[in-house]
Amino acid sequence: MAARVLTVAQQKGGAGKTTLAAHLAVAWSLKGLKVAIVDIDPQASLTQWDRMRGERARERGESGLAALHVVSVAGWRVTSEVDRLKRDYDVVVIDSPPHMETEAKIAVRAADLVVVPVQPSPMDLWATQGTLDLVKKEQRSALIVLNRVPARANLTDQMRQRIAELGQRCAGTAIGSRVALASSLLEGRGIGEAAPSSTAGLEIAALADEILATAQA
Repeated sequence: MAARVLTVAQQKGGAGKTTLAAHLAVAWSLKGLKVAIVDIDPQASLTQWDRMRGERARERGESGLAALHVVSVAGWRVTSEVDRLKRDYDVVVIDSPPHMETEAKIAVRAADLVVVPVQPSPMDLWATQGTLDLVKKEQRSALIVLNRVPARANLTDQMRQRIAELGQRCAGTAIGSRVALASSLLEGRGIGEAAPSSTAGLEIAALADEILATAQA
């Protein structure tokens, strides 16, 4: 397959942007794809997680984790780094900063598809408008993902309807608010490595398939 650049973007804090990026990257790698992560978030959370991931794997004597290549870059180097990675990897995941500055614009501009996680509340959707405006300005496509959805969330169907009314696409797969997603990262694993048959593992795997199919359409 031709390389796909997938930017995970959201200026609203607390949407689970970086957590989702990590789990999706692991899911794609487990499907046999070569995956690179470009961490341009100033907090460098994915870079730190990747370092911890290696340390924990060595402590456990574990060698079978999904292969990920993680780089931390900023500013003008982002575009050239993404272009370089596209030559060697099937999927390039960009974790963008949580604000609409130069790096975020570059991350959106480089994407084949912008994945926008949103918690299922009207206020979170309203706060996402800046991200969606940037995607439109850069003439890119967005896929909204309902993330951290509480059990029995009555708002979910209403949110999907509202997203459709805004003329935006919403992923058919929603990601529940599940402790396993955070606890597996603390172990240095993705949910697809820690508990692939769990509800959280199945949700992430399904979303990973859906995002790739959307990006290739």
